[in-house]
Amino acid sequence: MATGACAALGMLAAVALGAPVQAREPGVLWTVQGERNTVYLLGSVHLLRPGDGGLSRAAEAAYADAEGIVMEIDLDDAAVAEPGALLIEMQRAALLPEDTSLRQVLGGDYEAIARRARASGLELASVDRFAPWFVATLLLQLELARRGFDPALGIEQRIAERATADRKPIAGLETPADQFRMLAALPLPEQKRFLELTLAEMAELDLELARLLEAWRTGDADALAELLSAAYRDFPELYGPLTEDRNRAWIERLEDLLDDTDDYLVVVGALHLVGRNSVVDLLRRRGHAVEFQ
Repeated sequence: MATGACAALGMLAAVALGAPVQAREPGVLWTVQGERNTVYLLGSVHLLRPGDGGLSRAAEAAYADAEGIVMEIDLDDAAVAEPGALLIEMQRAALLPEDTSLRQVLGGDYEAIARRARASGLELASVDRFAPWFVATLLLQLELARRGFDPALGIEQRIAERATADRKPIAGLETPADQFRMLAALPLPEQKRFLELTLAEMAELDLELARLLEAWRTGDADALAELLSAAYRDFPELYGPLTEDRNRAWIERLEDLLDDTDDYLVVVGALHLVGRNSVVDLLRRRGHAVEFQ
C-alpha cells in the first residue's frame, strides 16, 4: 500500500474511501468476556459518505446490549461537541515556536510542496505558523471533503447521537489533547517527510483507501492487518506512536471495563484492532478470550 495514503489513514485512525457497496454488511466486531459482563470491540471508519453503510446487524445487537459506550474520545463532551472546538485545540498544539516558520522547516523543498498543496486547495502561506503534521492533516481533510466524506456520517458520530438520545453514557479512552501531543512530539524532519509522502500519494488516494474500505465492509480483518503492516514497514516512526503506543495505553482501561458488571461497546478505528500489538492482540496475550464475530 502506498506510504502516504497509509500514513494519512493512520493519522485519522481509519479514514476510508471507495465506491458505496450495499450488498454486504460493513464492519469488524470482536467480543471479550469478563467474569460478569461482555465488552464488544467495534472497528470504525471515522468519516463516511452518504450510502457507504452503517452498522451491521451484529454491531446493532452489540449496541442494544451495551449499557455504556466507550470511544477514542468522548464525542458527548461539551468541549469536543462545540463547533470549532477541536480545530482550535488542534491549531494550538500545532503552533511552531515563535522563531520558526513552516517555510523554514520545509527549507529548499518549500516551493515544490507549496505547488502540490495548492493543487489540493491549500496555500501554504496561510499556515506558515503551523507544524507539518497539521498541514498534512488539513490537506487530507480537504481531499476527503472534496469526495463527500463527512465526520457526521462516521461510525462514532452516528453511535454518539444514538447513545445521547438513548441516554447511554459515553466515555473516552483519551482526549483530543492526547492525540495532538502525540503528533506534535514527532521530530520536525519526520513531520516534513510525512507531509511530503501524503502529497506524493494524493494521486493514488482513491485506489489505496478503497482497498481499506472494502476490507472494512467485508469484515476482512486479515486484509486490514496487511494494510497496516505495509504502513509499518514504510513508516515505522509514525505508526508506533499512532497505533501501538495508543493501543498499549488503552489496555488497562479496557481491563477495568471487563471487571465491571455492565456491558460495553468500545468503538475505535478499525486499524487499532488488527495485527501485531493491536488491542485484540494485547488482550489475548493478557489471557482474555477475544472472539471475532
